[in-house]
Amino acid sequence: MLQDNGQYPLHRVLYFLNGLAILLCFSGLFIPLMDPDAGVYASISKTMAVNNDYVNLYFQETDWLDKPHFPFWITAVFFKLFGYQDWVYKLPGILFVLMGAFYTYRFALKFYNKTIALWSVFILLTAMHIIISNNDVRAEPFLTGLLIASIYHFSNTLNGKWGWQLVAACFFAGLAVMTKGIFTLIPIGAAVAGQLILQQNWKQLFHWKWILALLLVILFISPELYCLWKQFDTHPEKTVLGSQQVSGIRFFLWDSQFGRFFNTGPIKGKGDKLFFLHTLLWAFLPWSLIMYAALYSRIRQGIKKVSAPFTEWFTLCSCLLTLLVFSFSGFQLPHYTNIIFPMLAILSAVLIDQQVNRGQTVFGNIQNGLVVLLLILVGGLLFFYRPALSIVFIVTGLLLLTLLLFLPKFSVVDKQWYPYLRSGIAVLFVAVFLNLCFYPDLLRYQSGNLAATYMNKQYPTEALGRLGIYFPSGEFYLHQPTYRSSVDDIRLQKFSKARILFVTADEVGELEKAGVAFEKLKSFDEFHVTMLSLKFINPKTRHKELKQHYLIRLL
Repeated sequence: MLQDNGQYPLHRVLYFLNGLAILLCFSGLFIPLMDPDAGVYASISKTMAVNNDYVNLYFQETDWLDKPHFPFWITAVFFKLFGYQDWVYKLPGILFVLMGAFYTYRFALKFYNKTIALWSVFILLTAMHIIISNNDVRAEPFLTGLLIASIYHFSNTLNGKWGWQLVAACFFAGLAVMTKGIFTLIPIGAAVAGQLILQQNWKQLFHWKWILALLLVILFISPELYCLWKQFDTHPEKTVLGSQQVSGIRFFLWDSQFGRFFNTGPIKGKGDKLFFLHTLLWAFLPWSLIMYAALYSRIRQGIKKVSAPFTEWFTLCSCLLTLLVFSFSGFQLPHYTNIIFPMLAILSAVLIDQQVNRGQTVFGNIQNGLVVLLLILVGGLLFFYRPALSIVFIVTGLLLLTLLLFLPKFSVVDKQWYPYLRSGIAVLFVAVFLNLCFYPDLLRYQSGNLAATYMNKQYPTEALGRLGIYFPSGEFYLHQPTYRSSVDDIRLQKFSKARILFVTADEVGELEKAGVAFEKLKSFDEFHVTMLSLKFINPKTRHKELKQHYLIRLL
């Protein structure tokens, strides 16, 4: 373990800022869910809880096979305990991120020192995409906690007694697999194998306990295998993803992960070998340049002196192999990188500590520049987008800006830490802006949840029909069920499950051409809020980007 060199004043500041960062993790709890993914996951979990069916996954009354069960199990339990609210859906994901922060601290404290451990937590909780993911919760917040937990416990199996540590490591690894699939074992396996290979610890690398570890992971994922077998393998007559005789177990073990990697499965994407390299530039802000320098520094250190007794290679090996696999995958999304943020945070914290202890100021100057850019970004959005300002945002934002300006000056911390402290505080200000100001205003343009709220208030006992429109978050918020139909079925009067329909402007035109009699009840502005554009941000051109969705009643 590296020495701290008496950083107690800094520790007090970091304790305070980490506490503030943890508190602000919950600032997006009450923002409506964003379509599509959060709405889909929330709807599936709600169906699971309402039906008391924890084996089968359904979305829009159809068998659903895209993701494993674990996040839905956890969320359904929370729904049972606290009710069907958006904040209840988000809470488990945030708690798993905080679990990731806890294990990040434990890991960094074990291999480095308390200063680096506290910095690692601060960097993790102030990374830009962690803040976004705490609001737009998907599967990755769960993995952010599970993967570093598994790596930490596996690291403990290399030192003498390893019984319960191995069980804990395999338990968290199994939960990770039941969250996203078997590719989640790559960051874990790369961390452990890389450490042992680079340390030339061949005795541990070929130890028989890894066979036991494999058996334990299989044991811990057996509930997932059973559920998939029960829902899909025992029902070859079901049509799933456009095909029949679909094996849920095969999809889970092969098609879902390897199919996406080779782009041969039912869900395809377009891969870009440099996608994650440039994605991390904004996703890991304000620490991204430090992170890249930390990766380079550790690789260089590895080439020069692999066998240094204090060096840990878990973090570097986990990050590099995961990024390599992701980069060659045919299916890529920005939030995929969140799962290695704990490891990237630790590497970045080590570099910051080295920079300050050596009296180097290059990265400190860069961070000062990034602070200015972040504040300009918020100012630009306030000026051009012009969101409604809540009193909570005004008060909280002013307090953080005051902290940004005066905390370092009134502390006894070495001034070389100031740029890094300011960087984190600036991101906390951005988080407050996003969660208390920008996102609440932005969600005024997501028609699904607005229509659901209107239906619950004005027509609380009526079901809702839809044609081609897709609004999973709205289906989650609705108190009554929704039913799929078509223009032809309505024209031929074959649809009788609902008299009120939620439709697009194009579908209104199709119904009019078909001679269907209806009345418009309410219109809603619609924009794909996760796909922002400059024309939408500009209030002068925003109306050109908006579509119209309608609630209509069939006559």
